[in-house]
Amino acid sequence: MGSACAYANSVTLTFTGLQDGEAIDNYYNGGAGGFGSTGGTNYGIAFGSDSLAVISNQDGGSGNIDKIPLPGTTTAAFFLSGSGDVMNVAGGFTNGFAFYYAAPYYTGSVTVYSGLDGTGTLLATDNLSLTASNCDGSPDNYSCWVNSGVSFAGTAESAIFSGTANYIAFADITIGASAVPPPGVTPEPESLVLLGSGLAGLLAPAVRRRFTSGRSKAV
Repeated sequence: MGSACAYANSVTLTFTGLQDGEAIDNYYNGGAGGFGSTGGTNYGIAFGSDSLAVISNQDGGSGNIDKIPLPGTTTAAFFLSGSGDVMNVAGGFTNGFAFYYAAPYYTGSVTVYSGLDGTGTLLATDNLSLTASNCDGSPDNYSCWVNSGVSFAGTAESAIFSGTANYIAFADITIGASAVPPPGVTPEPESLVLLGSGLAGLLAPAVRRRFTSGRSKAV
């Protein structure tokens, strides 16, 4: 196990700079995303091949997302296959981290492990409740972001952001945050969920097929 990273001022991953539907891959690990995008700061953080970026359709992307809390952020992480977004930090990290998520139709979870790729000892589990949908008049179902966080003892090397594929999004992941999540969006009562019509995924089926095909060729 590597030594813990010293994120003295916290590190926030906004996924800005990645293309719509691009695998995050090594964008924050001194490398590139699945479509070849570069420019991400090398934090020593890599993502599993199922972890994709999606840009809000309000900003030219295909994502059914809007109003990501951090100002200027228009990109979130999601997945179309596999167990979820796998985040690996080979150097390790301690204490905990915070993030935002939107899940208007199905619940999710975040699990933290002592080894890479969800191996080793399970250090913590954060069970994620449903969020509301179409907040503040937004036409997009994934616009009600809830702030959550997880703390743990020991050193972690991976976290898995899970849920139902194409029905949960994660944004503004902050490593080095305190155990108590920073101020953010207040969770909406579950009675307010499902305000949209039908079960709307993050991507339309045709777009999902295109991104799945494109990603498999790039990885």
